[in-house]
This record gives sequence, structure tokens and C-alpha cells, in this order.
Amino acid sequence: MWWSQWRQVVRLGRARRRAWLMAALLLVPASLWLADRLCPLPLPHDDLARVVLAEDGTPLWRFADAKGVWRYPVSLQQVSPYYLQALLTYEDRWFYRHPGVNPLALVRATWQNLRGGRVVSGGSTLSMQVARLLDPHDRSLAGKLKQLARTLQLEWHLSKDEILGLYLNRAPFGGTLQGVAAASWSYLGKSPASLTRAEAALLAVLPQAPSRLRPDRHPQRAQAARDKVLARLAGFGVWPQALVEDALEEAVLLAPRRQPSLAPLLARRLNVPGSPPLIRTTLDAALQRRLEDLLLGWRARLPERTSAAILVVEQPSMAVRAYLGSVDIGDAARFGHVDMISAVRSPGSTLKPFLYGMALDAGLIHSESLLQDVPRRYGDYRPGNFAADFSGAVSASQALASSLNLPAVQLLEAYGSKRFAGELRHAGVPLALPPLAEPNLALILGGAGSRLEELVSGYSAFARGGRAARLRLQPGDALHERRLLSPGAAWIVRRILSGQARPDRDPRAQLVQRPSLAWKTGTSYGFRDAWAIGVAPRHVIGVWIGRPDGTPVPGQFGLASAAPLLLQVHDLLSNRDSQRGIALPADPQPAEVGVAAICWPLGQPLERGDPNCRRQRFAWTLAGTTPPTLQALDQPLGLGLRETIWLNAEGLRVDAGCAGAEARDIALWPAPLEPWLPRRERRSARLPAVDPRCPPSQPAAAAPLSIVGVSDGDRLRRPATSATPLRLSLSALGGGGRRWWFLDGQPIGESAAEAVLEQTFARSGHYRLSVLDESGQTARLGFRVDD
Repeated sequence: MWWSQWRQVVRLGRARRRAWLMAALLLVPASLWLADRLCPLPLPHDDLARVVLAEDGTPLWRFADAKGVWRYPVSLQQVSPYYLQALLTYEDRWFYRHPGVNPLALVRATWQNLRGGRVVSGGSTLSMQVARLLDPHDRSLAGKLKQLARTLQLEWHLSKDEILGLYLNRAPFGGTLQGVAAASWSYLGKSPASLTRAEAALLAVLPQAPSRLRPDRHPQRAQAARDKVLARLAGFGVWPQALVEDALEEAVLLAPRRQPSLAPLLARRLNVPGSPPLIRTTLDAALQRRLEDLLLGWRARLPERTSAAILVVEQPSMAVRAYLGSVDIGDAARFGHVDMISAVRSPGSTLKPFLYGMALDAGLIHSESLLQDVPRRYGDYRPGNFAADFSGAVSASQALASSLNLPAVQLLEAYGSKRFAGELRHAGVPLALPPLAEPNLALILGGAGSRLEELVSGYSAFARGGRAARLRLQPGDALHERRLLSPGAAWIVRRILSGQARPDRDPRAQLVQRPSLAWKTGTSYGFRDAWAIGVAPRHVIGVWIGRPDGTPVPGQFGLASAAPLLLQVHDLLSNRDSQRGIALPADPQPAEVGVAAICWPLGQPLERGDPNCRRQRFAWTLAGTTPPTLQALDQPLGLGLRETIWLNAEGLRVDAGCAGAEARDIALWPAPLEPWLPRRERRSARLPAVDPRCPPSQPAAAAPLSIVGVSDGDRLRRPATSATPLRLSLSALGGGGRRWWFLDGQPIGESAAEAVLEQTFARSGHYRLSVLDESGQTARLGFRVDD
């Protein structure tokens, strides 16, 4: 009986043990699951650390995290296999076989440390090191147990490759560096994908003691540690002994560590919320560095508080190869933190090439059309030339190449300000105007705002068959382009800007395949902005110089300030292409571009012996069209370019009804050009005398305008007292209506009819005096004032 009771007690005990065992088996996973949920694995989150990269992967700029640490994220496939071999052999040969903890390694390390009385080796696996990186702990027993728990948690959630990837990107390498890529670029100046065996061994050992083994500070220690790794790799047969011996011969000689410090303003521009850890750009790191060094060398040549910007774009792809938004981002006195590539500024004369190209397409001009560089008045607007003078009759190509203001205003008046601004906006070159303001004639002289990046985008049309394209800052940016000009108009304007405006100067001009640099300068009102934009065979280059706060800088203008820098950048690019063996692209003459012999003043083809061909010129034309000379809208009535006169047998002008009268067409120059014409070309010389016996019945033209009070070529002397200025009383005879006076191209006042204008001359030197009346007639003369 007792035996059966005993067996029953035993069976009950076994059942309870099985129940407890089953409960334990269920409770342990549940507890681990709950612990994992309550204490989740602290995987890295977005700590806003960013690296901005050049097109080839070179770090340009870095944005550190809150602790000042920067890293360059990479995958296992982007790291040299030499580094992975060295790392796993030295740190954790059984990484892909153990569950995160290697008991044999722990036992071995414990025994070696006890026997040596000090820490001889560690037993941590790579998984344990990653766990410590993600969740740091102290060196107590509790801290070690915490590390073991985190290691098992890490192995539970991630694959071995993912754990190894965390190590590659989070291991410390000294100072503010984390990750093998950041260390490779900082210490070695190269991608981790191209490490040599010696370099791989060096980087594999650095995280063991990153401060003590920093190769830039302690090269001997670093080399000794590296050699230890190389010896282990040879000992385990991972690398052949011969190759290891070669690696041992390589010395660790590094320059001081260099942080990525290129293109800071572009980096700031692209580092927007949601940016990836690696921000890729289209920049050429070597070119960016050379241009930044070049611009720093220019700083001493720039006036105080003056900055500069350079933008280089490759034409076919529109990829930005260099982006320098200021002289130096750290120069507070020069407002180095302001990005002048994206800042809105007055473009000065840089818009003129667009206007001439549009006028070519509109059939208003050809390259040698006659334009008028004379004083003009448009309501209250009286534009002048930068050189403070007037040239009279000029060709369209000469006006553009010399950046004359008055012909450009005449052309914009004919083309239309709103139309011009609308065409530019459609092509991606918008002009900024004050609120409620509408486009007007001042646009062409810089009376609106634009950005350097938009101007460079527009100038790309002169090299891309008339299609303007948006800049591409990042490799993923799509190429957006819009038609701005016809291929022929773009080609002609580029020829003009590159000094090949006259096809007659070189009979082979239409066969030229490789144009030189085509460039245009600009200066905004008050010398606030100096511009130079160039179209090279492979690049478009934009340069801006000025004060970011808009303060005028007297004496600073595009040709003297920005153009030398543009030419230096162009030379640098040309030399690079030549050294690399890059052939210049062909630039064939478009089929619609031709050459025509035209005659002034009518601007159309005539036989050379025709009496109305006063000057013959050779012009680039579009589609074989030769537009007639464009007249100013205020051309005096009755003073057209072509008149039909009647002559008798004696060659005198008579009325059409006179006996024996014969009609003859005669070409005359625009009336406003009279003061700049040789006497034989003026109307009084071109029109035959009138026969008093049968005079023409049409009303006579207004009397010629002339200046009274000083004569052309006079040499005047100031009063004996040098402090007393010379005073002249000026008036004008002939013409009609009010008069507007200009001295050296600048307006000095206005007078009614033949009223007197008092003017003083405080300095000695040569003066140029002009007067303009309401009918559009002008008169001019030059005189000198001596002490």
C-alpha cells in the first residue's frame, strides 16, 4: 500500500515539474519579448549629420551631429575587400559563425589578462563592439551584462551584414571622425574602396585606440599597430607573405588631417529638411578647390567689404562643376555667408545679348544694321552711355560688342519691353521688378533684378543652339530646357561676343568650327555690381563682384573688375581640357545663317556703284533676310531715309509738275545722326540745290539744330583765380520745341526753345557738349578748358 502511494506522489511530482518546465519555457521567451519591447534596440536614427559629395564621391562639406561628429555612410560593397579581410581577421575571425558572443574568445582573453596581470587582449566580438557603440556602458559587471544582452538583441534583429555595416559607419577613428569612410577621406584623402593593403590594416586597428593611434599625430604608434595587423594576416594565411612584406615597407606619413571644406554655400543650399545623409552634387572637387584657392588669392585685389562669386557650368549636361557663392564663408567683413549666386542683383548690360538675338529672330535687324548712338529722351528717362559719349552711326554688332546703351534702348523700344521680359521669363530667366511695376525701357540697362545662376542658364542658349537650360546641381536633376533663340540667332550673337562679328574680315569666317571665348560684361547703376559672363567651347562661366549689402564701389565695373577674373577662370579650364586631351566641340554654322553685302544708310543690298550705297558692309543674316534700317520712333517727320526728289535737266531740284522733271530716289541718313556725319554725307550736301524758277512744293524740313555760346574745337581759359569756375551761357538755334542738354554724355539740364542755359566748368580738360530737341534732332561739339 505504501508503495502505491509513493508512486502516486512521484507521478504528481513529475507532473508538477513538467508544468513548471513548460511554464518556464513559455515564460522565458515571453520575458525576452517583453524586455525587447520595453527596452528596444537603440538603432541609429537621423541625427542630421550630413556629407555633401562631389560627383566622384569626394566629400566637399560636412554637417556634424549635435556632438560635433561627422560620418560618411557606406555599405559593405563600397569598402575595399582588403579592409574587410583585415578587420575580420584582426577583430573577429568567427564573426559569421558565432551568435554574437564567442565563449572561447572570452575564456582566452580572461586567462591572458589574469596571467599577465593586466589587460592583454579583449574578448569582445564585432557584435559586442557594435552593441557598446549603440548603447555605451561602464566597465562594471552590470555594464558587461548589459552589453551581452544588447549583443544578443542585436543578433536577434539584424543580419550579420547589417551589424558589420553599423560597425563600418559608427566605429570611432579619432577626434570627431566616425566610420571607415570618414577616416579614409580625412587621413588618406581617398575613397575606402581604393585602400591598399597597408592602408586597410592601418584603418582596421585605429578603433582599438583612436586617440593614441591617430596617424596624423602619432605615426610611429600607428605604424607599429598596423604592422601587428599585417603580421596576423600573414600568420593566418589570409594574405601571402610576399605581399605583406611589401605592405610593411610602406611608411605611415600623413599630412595633418583635413576636414571637407569646399563649396560651403552650395552645401547649405542643398541641406534642406529631409535630405539624405549623403548629398550628392555634380561638382568637380579638383576644379572647385583650384577656383577657391584662386578666389582667395583675389581677395587682396578686391576693395574693402567686397565679395565675389564664380559659377562654372558644363554646357552639354548643364552640370554645375564649380560653385563659389562668396570669397570666403568665414569672412564676416565681406558678408561671406551671403550666397551671391542666388542673390537678386541688377544685371547691368548682361541682358543685351538676349535682346539682340531676339531682334534677329524678329526680323528687326541683321548683324550690321544701322543703329543710332545719339542723345535720346523717353519722357523723363534720358539714358546715357557708360563712356559718357555718343558715337553716332553704329552697327548692331558694334553696339553689342561695345555695350552701347542708346542703341540697345532704341532696339528694345522697337521690340517691346513686355515682350522682352516675357520671353526671358518663359526661358527661365525671370526679371524681378518692384511691386506693381511693369517692364520698361530701363530693363536693358539693368533696371530689374536677376540672379547669376539665371543669367548663366540664359547664356547657355548661345552654346546650345538657342535652347536655355536650367542648371543641374545634383546628378538626379533632370535636364529642363526651353527655346530662347533660333540656332542661327544664337550662333550670330556668340560670334559677335567672341570678336567674329564681321564676316568680311575673314573670308573663311563661315567655316570656323571652334570659336574662342564669347563674353559680355555688365555694370549696375552706381557701380554696385560688376558682371562678366562667358561662353567657352565647353563651359559657361559667370562672375559677379560687388558688395552684398548693395553699397556702391566707385570705379568698379565689369570690364575692369569681373572680366579679368573671368578670363583667368577660362584659361584654367582651357589648360585642364588640353592636359586631359579633351577635344574642343565643333560649332558648325547653322544652315539658316548667311552673309550679305549691305549698304548704309538703308541697310539693304545694293550694287557697290549705286549712289545710294554710301557705305558697304558685310553682315551675318538669318534665312537670307536683310531688314531695312530701323528708325527711331521719334524720327522727325518728313526726314525719312528714302526720299523721292525731282530734278530738271540741270540737276536742280524742282517740283514734280515742272517741265522736264525726272524722279530720282535718294537715300539719306537718319536725321539724329547729322552732327556725327561727315559734311559730305549730311542732308544739306546730299540734296541738290533748289531751282528758284520751279521750287518743290513740299514744306521745308525744320532748320538744322546748332549750339550757340561755344564753338567746336574752342580752347577756353578759366579765370586767373583758379577757384573761380568758367561760366558759359549756352543756347540752341533751329530745331523745334524744348532742348535737353548733355555734357560728356550726362544730362545737365533742359531749356525752352532758344532760352539760355547757364553752365559752369570747374575743372580743366576736354568736354563734349550735345543738345537734343523734341523733333529728335541733335547737335554736338567739343571744346577744351585750360587753367
